[in-house]
Amino acid sequence: MNILSNSIDALLKLDNQIQKQIVIKTEVTELETVIITFRDNGDGIDAEIQSKIFEPFFTIKPINKATGLGLAISHQIIEKHQGNIQLKSEFGYGTEFAIEIPIALAVNHKSDT
Repeated sequence: MNILSNSIDALLKLDNQIQKQIVIKTEVTELETVIITFRDNGDGIDAEIQSKIFEPFFTIKPINKATGLGLAISHQIIEKHQGNIQLKSEFGYGTEFAIEIPIALAVNHKSDT
């Protein structure tokens, strides 16, 4: 939800003349993993800060608008489930996050709750 929320925030900052879009795609791989991809056509993330976005308390949002914990927590949850998250972004052209999680762990975790 943090990734989706950040995509929405990025699109809200855009000029109203552009068609704002978020595409969510799911895929099951031959390696028995699930990949969930979130892609938006926002402004993208500057290359200079991409390495920092998963750090706790890092944010580019105004003071009192964010804690800088959303992506850090998301990253920790994904790693706890033996998954990974990848970022592709070019400033001015949008952002894509791809989350990959093993199916067996996702199914076992769900049945434990």
